[in-house]
Amino acid sequence: MKTNNNFPALIEAFFTDRLMRQRQVSPNTIASYRDSFCLLFNFAKQRLNKEPSVLSIEDLDAAFIGSFLNHIENDRGNCARSRNVRLAAIHSFFKYIALQEPIHSALIQRVLAIPTKRFERKLIDFLTKPEIDALLAAPDQSTWSGRRDSTLLSLAIQTGLRVSELIGLTCKDIVLDSGAHVRCQGKGRKDRCTPLRKELVATLRSWLRERSGQPDDPLFPNARGGFLSRDGVEYLLAKHVAVVGKKCPSIQKKRVSPHVLRHTAAMELLQHGVDITVIALWLGHESPETAQVYVQANLKMKEKALAKTTPLNVKPGRYQPGDQLLAFLKSL
Repeated sequence: MKTNNNFPALIEAFFTDRLMRQRQVSPNTIASYRDSFCLLFNFAKQRLNKEPSVLSIEDLDAAFIGSFLNHIENDRGNCARSRNVRLAAIHSFFKYIALQEPIHSALIQRVLAIPTKRFERKLIDFLTKPEIDALLAAPDQSTWSGRRDSTLLSLAIQTGLRVSELIGLTCKDIVLDSGAHVRCQGKGRKDRCTPLRKELVATLRSWLRERSGQPDDPLFPNARGGFLSRDGVEYLLAKHVAVVGKKCPSIQKKRVSPHVLRHTAAMELLQHGVDITVIALWLGHESPETAQVYVQANLKMKEKALAKTTPLNVKPGRYQPGDQLLAFLKSL
């Protein structure tokens, strides 16, 4: 049997050889897997009193991984989705070491048998037209950061780009000639182009003129001129939502995140009659089935479907009082 010192080498090879060289996964996947193992090793240090460099494969048996997953949910307060993300990283690593360390096949199979956890699928949040208008009017247009935020929010709401796609945009990714569009690389290293409306083209042209950056410079820089972080986008969005909440109380009932802006773009398309398969392509989804959540959340579409049905033995249409006095009484 190999010594404990083989474990750090397996972790290093998993990231550098398996993920980066063989599979060529995206930097976002690398970051997610890295965070998962950092959490796992910190948990192991607390429970086993061992530094990551002296851990062995035998330490990470199914019972220990199960305790770690419970810690993710119960102690850290993460949801089942986050738990499943951490488990996916662990499963990927154990599939790798199954080929490298077949002597541990029994332990590996027990870890791989740990199932993902089912969770409730709630209706998605999205912004209504009044809430969109209020949010876009919130940034202070007299400041550089306000004009940047306004342009970023307008682009996010119209295109539905993921936050990772937004913060990764460079000046050359915006094409404002005939057939104006924005280019980005989404999940699975898939490139896609999203068209832009005339009013957004004018806003972006004004911003690029003020930005005056080189082609490879970030489209939406932070105060130091570098790329905005995910936390930076969440911070500026929360700041403007707090301002909007004073004038638009309905937005206070929603947890407005960058992903909600993506949902808002999809719902805008859906409510204007765009086919669900086109919306899936617009958002860069792998399958049109992923976009079905927007149909489920669209109450207007369901009301239209209800209006086309009639109860048994009842004439089509909804009841309307024939007399103004009756209508008044019914309204009480």
